[in-house]
Amino acid sequence: MSTMADSFVARRTPAGNWRGTALVLASAFAFSTAGLFTRLVETDVWTMLFWRGLFGGLLIAGYVLWRDGPLAVIALRRIGRPGLVAAGCSTAATICFINALRETSVADVLVINATAPFITAAMAWAWTGVRERRATLLASGVALLGVVVMVVPTLGSGRLLGNALALAMTVLISAMMVVMRHHRDVCMLPAAALSAFLCALVVWPSASPGAVTAVDFSWLVLFGTTQFGLGQLLLTIGLRSVSATRSALIGALETPLAPAIVWVVLGEAPATMTCLGGAIVLAAVIYDIAGPRSARLPSG
Repeated sequence: MSTMADSFVARRTPAGNWRGTALVLASAFAFSTAGLFTRLVETDVWTMLFWRGLFGGLLIAGYVLWRDGPLAVIALRRIGRPGLVAAGCSTAATICFINALRETSVADVLVINATAPFITAAMAWAWTGVRERRATLLASGVALLGVVVMVVPTLGSGRLLGNALALAMTVLISAMMVVMRHHRDVCMLPAAALSAFLCALVVWPSASPGAVTAVDFSWLVLFGTTQFGLGQLLLTIGLRSVSATRSALIGALETPLAPAIVWVVLGEAPATMTCLGGAIVLAAVIYDIAGPRSARLPSG
């Protein structure tokens, strides 16, 4: 059920709304650079995940230490069981994502992941009693349509196991956001750092950290800090003033942004359907962020 904190956040200032939305938008942009870095780094996926998790965790932990100093240990203890659950969900989601890509098509993974706003809204309502705005749910449906348009040429070419892993990943990410959002009175940045370190620890047995070249190592430092670490940091802070469902909707921007960034940096032009679907996703997110005031209801 709704708490006093929910009522307070529902009455938060527009400035706080826009600041949180800007942070979540920035996190989506950071996460969308994954495709670019995976093209630039020439190493196996497990080694890539190891260094990505390690450097991402170091960035977030470094920020917490810079901000809290000696009180960082107290901040870590304060995350409690909810923080451990959020960290575990994030780590498991990463493992499911990588294995889903091995077992099914990228198109199927993207479409299943595009259902995240609906899964997040259902989980938030069932667990906390918070109902999402109709406008956000409508925008989420339009964004899902946009993702389908993007990947329709290769849709349905996957396999059951891979699709199940993609669904598990989506549910886990949704759960992580709902937990962090519900416990927004507690700083969850230590949980985000813990999640990153756990990712590195889990894949370590299958990785070859010492086998990377100097060039790849440089890219891996940027991959871990700017894509994973910065993305997680911005999302975690943004979730304190933006609902989990809206954060999941804004996160859908990663799908069209990823090929756009590869196009700008590497010159690989996306297909026409990719551009069309990306425009639909972008329009849906813009509508939800800057839609008419009368359509806006408080969100939890």
